Amino acid sequence: MSTDLYDVVRRRRDVRGQFTGGPIPAEVLDRILTAAHAAPSVGLSQPWDFVLVRDAGLRGAFHEHVRRERATFAATLDGAAAATFQRIKIDGVLESTLSVVVTYDPARGGPAVLGRHAIADAGLYSVCLAIQNLWLAATAEDLGVGWVSFYREPFVRDLLGIPAGIRPVAWLCLGPVTHLETVPDLERHGWRSRVPLAEALHHDRW
Repeated sequence: MSTDLYDVVRRRRDVRGQFTGGPIPAEVLDRILTAAHAAPSVGLSQPWDFVLVRDAGLRGAFHEHVRRERATFAATLDGAAAATFQRIKIDGVLESTLSVVVTYDPARGGPAVLGRHAIADAGLYSVCLAIQNLWLAATAEDLGVGWVSFYREPFVRDLLGIPAGIRPVAWLCLGPVTHLETVPDLERHGWRSRVPLAEALHHDRW
């Protein structure tokens, strides 16, 4: 049994502060995106698209939007939570080499998407599988990925000219890093601790 995959899963991190801004060879980026595109999808609908954002103006505008959303969230916190959050960096938009925005097209493969009739979100789950493939492939290539979640979908849709009806699911920062942290950021900063598997495991019934 090869342990390489398990090692990649163990090393994968949500990167914020370790991006170097160094180049990504074209063949490496192609391998990563090919891995993402190889993800399973409901009804083989392949409902994802990948928008590669290199333009400094676009990234700067998004970074400013993220900064405002961070302040909105911070205003909801009190006491220890506010102090802890103050120490946490939430994005690497400006420091990373490029951004990859992964979108979801619910009309892709329609009108009858095999397997989606009873679970409306199955297509969205498929996009998340593509994102995970991308993340693991990037880790295997010794690159970092950071998923930025402090944004409003209409803002990103307008910023990048994404057609109506298509959802921007993930804004991913991608690029070489100085290192991957041994302990995830939110654990290192004391925001949350990982729950042991035993606490999430059930047998036959809940």
